[in-house]
Amino acid sequence: MSAALSPLLALRAGILARLGGDAALAALMGGVVRLYDEPPRGAAPVYALFGDGEVRDDSVQGARRYRHALALHVIAKPGSTRTALDAAERIAALLDDAALSLTGHALVLLRLGTLTAARDERTGEARATLRFEAVTEVMAAA
Repeated sequence: MSAALSPLLALRAGILARLGGDAALAALMGGVVRLYDEPPRGAAPVYALFGDGEVRDDSVQGARRYRHALALHVIAKPGSTRTALDAAERIAALLDDAALSLTGHALVLLRLGTLTAARDERTGEARATLRFEAVTEVMAAA
């Protein structure tokens, strides 16, 4: 991987930029798009978290490419699976096959693989998990 810019960080920044400007998603999350690296202290759901991410070298014929697996978790209040799924469906609509602008990388593919719903047994919070696959390519220096 390039020491200059992580392809995973570039993809995450592109996702943040795409989701951050969407008024419909903001409305589903209580007025502002809330996508975090870690669960925020004291924040009331609905919010989303970056989940596990994996990047593998997928270079072909001199092109530096990376294959990504990335999860996003949408957290909702106990007993509120619908709010988690509504936000997750909006995220899916915004990201599936989107043409995101990435710093130092070109997005070749971004596809939703699965969307699942579950309940946290400890807290009772509803959770929707989106799993995406992506391919990025390092852009040549200008």
